[in-house]
Amino acid sequence: MTARVLIIAGSDSGGGAGIQADIKTVTMLGGHAMTAIAAITAQNTLGVQGVHAVPTEMVLMQIDSVVADIGVDAVKIGMIGSAETAAAVAERLGRPDLAGAAVVFDPVMVSTSGSTLADAATVRAFQALMARAAVTTPNAGELAALGGEEAVLAHGCALLAKGGHGEGDMVVDRLIEPEAGEVARWEAPRIDTPHTHGTGCTLASAIATGLAQGMPLEPAVARARDFVRLALLDAPGLGGGHGPMGQQAVRNDGLFTGPALNQITLPAADYAASVAFYKQLGLTQIVDSPDNGYARFEAANGVTLSIHLSPPASGKGETGATTYLESGALDAWVAYLARRGVRFDQMPKDEDWGWREARLTDPDGNRLCLYQAGEYRRFPPWRI
Repeated sequence: MTARVLIIAGSDSGGGAGIQADIKTVTMLGGHAMTAIAAITAQNTLGVQGVHAVPTEMVLMQIDSVVADIGVDAVKIGMIGSAETAAAVAERLGRPDLAGAAVVFDPVMVSTSGSTLADAATVRAFQALMARAAVTTPNAGELAALGGEEAVLAHGCALLAKGGHGEGDMVVDRLIEPEAGEVARWEAPRIDTPHTHGTGCTLASAIATGLAQGMPLEPAVARARDFVRLALLDAPGLGGGHGPMGQQAVRNDGLFTGPALNQITLPAADYAASVAFYKQLGLTQIVDSPDNGYARFEAANGVTLSIHLSPPASGKGETGATTYLESGALDAWVAYLARRGVRFDQMPKDEDWGWREARLTDPDGNRLCLYQAGEYRRFPPWRI
């Protein structure tokens, strides 16, 4: 059944954050997005020009309408509008018909442009929402305003302490649980872009979608981080300030458990001639490594094709091509196949080019690679 995600948040007229970013994220990750709009904003990439809080009664009516008919597997809470609405939503989430829904709370206080979106009374009311949440996802400033790590964990929820607002070339995100302490840590190079409007909303709604689909919290966070990074790299560059991300362009990137057929490598005898041919077909070249005899191209739908100088194929049915199937849970997938008798030439292994790969052949000798690459398929550090 399609995962049903209820988003309780504010509307961003510029489409970069809030409800608009949430809907795009849930949709791209395969869920069904539903909304209870708590505030209406007039904003663009330069800032917030106005905020109108939706009356609490209307927010609750939106929630009740969705729950009564469609049902809810997970709830994402963002900009909440007022202290009254925060308290009322927390009470509503405690009722039996929402007891099984995982809650992800993104305590929105300040927009990317610096505009204040929650007053002191609303921030104090966040305590009831943290007590209901499975995980709270503040940035560094929001975490400080909530009283720090121990204060958040005291409410019984997990904490994803985000590092995007920190200093340095590396972004460090930490997942902390009340009893176990830090259970996971992710480090990745900072993506140099001004188009970061909606990162927190996107991350939280991606986590909620994963939980709604039955994923445990840690892999749901890991996939959500991959989605955010790809959306940052795919940002369309709109507006004169902090522009929107490119959630709509994240596709065929192996973020799901099931395999994505998204890459093929073909043998080539003449590097220059092959590169010219595939560019003439309309593919975009994204890797150019003539010294290694390797080039990679991207199609309009995000699928990639590579050429590699290699000797002619030999053997039963062998074409010299390698077909690549990507999974966001590579090791579990390979282990599952191996238990059922599939023989591998190479078990999952981290390669120098940033991919984790397992290799095998089909009954006719055709080469297959099962792999996991995250952003490194379409956006390797050496991308043109």
